[in-house]
Amino acid sequence: MSGGRIGAIVLAGGRSSRFGRDKLAELIDGLPMLDRAVGAVQAVASDVVVVVAPDAVRVVPVGARLIYDTDAFQGPLAGVAVGLAALEPDIERAIIVGGDMPFMVPPVLRVLIESLGDGVTGAILGGRGERDLLPMAVDRHAAGAAAAAILTTGERRLGLLRNSLQLRLLPEATWRVLDVAGATPRDIDTPSDLR
Repeated sequence: MSGGRIGAIVLAGGRSSRFGRDKLAELIDGLPMLDRAVGAVQAVASDVVVVVAPDAVRVVPVGARLIYDTDAFQGPLAGVAVGLAALEPDIERAIIVGGDMPFMVPPVLRVLIESLGDGVTGAILGGRGERDLLPMAVDRHAAGAAAAAILTTGERRLGLLRNSLQLRLLPEATWRVLDVAGATPRDIDTPSDLR
């Protein structure tokens, strides 16, 4: 499944309740957190969608498209489904990230995407906890079908998507060569996470 255009879905529909204010607007080295996340995926993807809550007022970087979730705060799996459906028709592979992941290293994202193919329909970074799911590279059609099927059951957990795909764990020794600090999977939940 090599070649072809790459899509990216940036999940930005959360409440920021643990952060205490809009964390995606928080400045990091002079840029809003969301802009840093979008910039990282724009380095590897030609179609970038940012999925936000239905009533959100948000500005996204040039080149990214704002996509509104159909229902507010239904969880990341619903946001993934909306994002996958919104990608341009010729996109076959996509990277899924959180808008609260400002330290991603684009070469790591690229290697994740290149891990797809030969029956592999999903890829995540190895060497982390069971709950650490993002960034995740997916075959757009396999992930879209799986997400739709899961959502019809009333479930909203992103982990169920991972379990529905033919998953490859990118060994930590492989991706840490590209990201020595291990910053790519780091997400920001509270102000103390920025220290």
